[in-house]
Amino acid sequence: MRAHYLQHVAFEGLGGIEPWLTAAGYEIKRTPLFASALLPDISEFDWLIVMGGPMSVNDEAVYPWLAAEKKLIREAVLAGKRVLGICLGAQLIANAMGAEVHRNAFKEIGWFPVQGLSLSDASSFRFPTSFEAFHWHGETFGLPPHAIPLARTAACENQAFQLGSTVIGLQFHLETTPESAHAMIAHCKAELMPAAYVQSEDAMLGVASEKYRTLHALMRNVLAFLHAAKG
Repeated sequence: MRAHYLQHVAFEGLGGIEPWLTAAGYEIKRTPLFASALLPDISEFDWLIVMGGPMSVNDEAVYPWLAAEKKLIREAVLAGKRVLGICLGAQLIANAMGAEVHRNAFKEIGWFPVQGLSLSDASSFRFPTSFEAFHWHGETFGLPPHAIPLARTAACENQAFQLGSTVIGLQFHLETTPESAHAMIAHCKAELMPAAYVQSEDAMLGVASEKYRTLHALMRNVLAFLHAAKG
């Protein structure tokens, strides 16, 4: 089994995703788009994971590799590969599959509650009715055709979606570790301007370790769901 992740900045890696993939026996490779735009062929992986980053999916003039990345994502989705998108990654999946990505009414940065939606489709992933996740985004995605919304927050209506049985996009971060939270703050501190849904550095970092354990348990549930999915 082969997993390949697309990394947009050096400080946003797999985090809590990597231990699960390793334990499940996946061979892990990556494309560091900040250093090389040489993308894999879809025959080279079984699972594509698209990570976050501070750029917009609409910044193709600044980051020309975004167009090729979206093409790869679309090909992977249509080929029935497992595809997971985190934050920017979820926006890239949505955009690659025909939805718009635009500025959200609020920046959402920090630990905020998420509402899992009630779903009638038994084949859909089910989030808890309420849980807390780590957020860092100023844009949001529309839902691509046939996508099922999975979660929302008070600040952002579309927080997660599922496409078919093998594709999930998450606006929030379930993979965050204390180290990656520190790194995101260190590199993106300029965004921490007081606002309704922007926490302070101290509030983001001063959380109990139990919060990360709960976060990663939910991440493992998502990964296990996709691992078991059949395209």
